Amino acid sequence: MNRPVVSGSPPLVDMNLLVTLDALLSEGSVAGAAQRMNLSPPAMSRQLTRIRHLLRDPVLVRAGRGLVPTPRAEALRDRLRRLVQDAEAVIRGEGDIDPAMLERSFCLRTNDGFVAAFGAALATILAREAPMARLRFAPQGKEDVEPLREGNVDLDIGAIGAMGPEVRLQTLLHDRFVGVIRQGHPLAGGVVTPETFTTFPHVSVSRRGRFEGPVDGALAALGLKRTVSVAIASFADALAVVRASDHIASVPARLTQTLRDGMVTFDLPVRTDAVAISMAWHPRFDADPAHRWLRSRVRACVH
Repeated sequence: MNRPVVSGSPPLVDMNLLVTLDALLSEGSVAGAAQRMNLSPPAMSRQLTRIRHLLRDPVLVRAGRGLVPTPRAEALRDRLRRLVQDAEAVIRGEGDIDPAMLERSFCLRTNDGFVAAFGAALATILAREAPMARLRFAPQGKEDVEPLREGNVDLDIGAIGAMGPEVRLQTLLHDRFVGVIRQGHPLAGGVVTPETFTTFPHVSVSRRGRFEGPVDGALAALGLKRTVSVAIASFADALAVVRASDHIASVPARLTQTLRDGMVTFDLPVRTDAVAISMAWHPRFDADPAHRWLRSRVRACVH
């Protein structure tokens, strides 16, 4: 006996449409969402049409050259993100993995000092334990949570400031600052005092382009001031300037050990606090076996 169809029953929801909607709201464009989901823009446009029909809402509307979410879509954004994350966790499971069978690309956002110090060791571990996995090092920019939240960055590694309670943070090591000059520099071979330290121009290593740092505060306490004439985001580029000039750089010792080959290193003539190098990740990946394996291998390289 056939059961009667109850009028007004809610339509069956295709989970793929929810994942697609999450991508559209995250990317803010059809082309960006299509690239993220490995679809063609026309296919993504058809998916958007289906979503609009399902929700009976335009979802994304044109604003200038871009698209902006409707109030309905904006209200759904956070709930939808959690739903998709929960679904991903169900699919991933929480069991162990065989790294040898792992086919996944990992992205580490870090500076060139970490890559120079530990990149080769980490690459060797991947080649030995997970030969089908891939590792991409991305340069550090602003300390934003969004790439971690979206899974575009697996680990953020460096001297990380406050990123909010949403992010997991684990200290990998503490590094001390040292001074660096070229071979044959007038200060080479002698004792560097606070006074002689301020006699020559300095290079600041700062991805934000800052010309001042902890060294300047320590010098100010002694009534001294150095001249920082160059600010560079990369340790390698800063040391390249120092290698070919009379400039001085103050850099973390362990992170720049390889980069300082052939240069003169000395203890800073002022006291500065050690810098904590940490790794940060989004809690959505806490239980992900592949991500746990990656974090364990990073710790193994550092310790």
